[in-house]
Amino acid sequence: MEHVRDLNRLPKTHLHLHFTGSMRPTTLLELADKYGVHLPEALTSGEPPKLRATDERGWFRFQRLYDIARSCLRQPEDIQRLVREAAEEDVRDGSGWLEIQVDPTSYAPMLGGLTPALEIILDAVERASRETGLGMRVLVAANRVKHPLEARTLARLAVRYADRGVVGFGLSNDERRGMARDFDRAFAIAREGGLIAAPHGGELTGPSSVRDCLDDLQAVRVGHGVRAAEDPRLLRRLADLGVTCEVCPSSNVALGVYEKPEDVPLRTLFEAGVPLALGADDPLLFGSRLSAQYELARHHHGFTDPELAELARQSVRGSAAPADVRARLLSGIDTWLAE
Repeated sequence: MEHVRDLNRLPKTHLHLHFTGSMRPTTLLELADKYGVHLPEALTSGEPPKLRATDERGWFRFQRLYDIARSCLRQPEDIQRLVREAAEEDVRDGSGWLEIQVDPTSYAPMLGGLTPALEIILDAVERASRETGLGMRVLVAANRVKHPLEARTLARLAVRYADRGVVGFGLSNDERRGMARDFDRAFAIAREGGLIAAPHGGELTGPSSVRDCLDDLQAVRVGHGVRAAEDPRLLRRLADLGVTCEVCPSSNVALGVYEKPEDVPLRTLFEAGVPLALGADDPLLFGSRLSAQYELARHHHGFTDPELAELARQSVRGSAAPADVRARLLSGIDTWLAE
């Protein structure tokens, strides 16, 4: 019988993890109690909430649960706790590098303004990285349901803190709203400032939203991107450009993009040569973290250990990790495979 290697020991990077969504459920319960926030049963049952975001009503429910959880982050010590625990979870899953995604405007009212909020987040990231040994950086994300001028403000702020831990600029929320091209100037500001362009696309809408990310925003990574599997020409383009798709299988099923884990087109993307970086997206709401995505690839898509190792390598290559971190992680992947 073939030896099954421990996926928690496979070195990897984590490139698609949202800030509030990274919270431990137990931490949410404690913070809600601390601030007297009433949580709906969907956030207290101990089971991931039943979600289906393929229609407007379902997406609204998902966003409402996320907003309630975010309302429990009110003090710098709450931010520090969340980031530290997210780092601990990633280390447990074998991650050597995490790029956590955040829209600081969502936390600014509680933390003294936009700039103080980002500084508090970056300080927490630097501290957690130092204490856990996990390489950590921040990807600032604009909200596509807000005005593009707000995105430009965020892009300028992100660039200003590029030397303090910001490595990328994203665009999140319901991709059925807000055209990618409306945010082209914000992404130009981010790119000119040396940041990675990593907008969401190709999850709730089809291949056209991935093409928009490439054409209008010059993305070098795409958050999700799974719907590109429906267009062979687009798959070839992604492969030729080396654009990494941050695929979050458990999230895709939880939100109803695909009915079953085996329906997520991991094989199609992988065999087309599209670089992939598996991510957990929002573990608080979807119930699984980073290693579970590799387990899903193994058990539902038949990925062999050499193929899982290649997925991990692709996550490293798609990251903003410095050369020495990349070299260490790639060497560790080879060691894992040689065991």
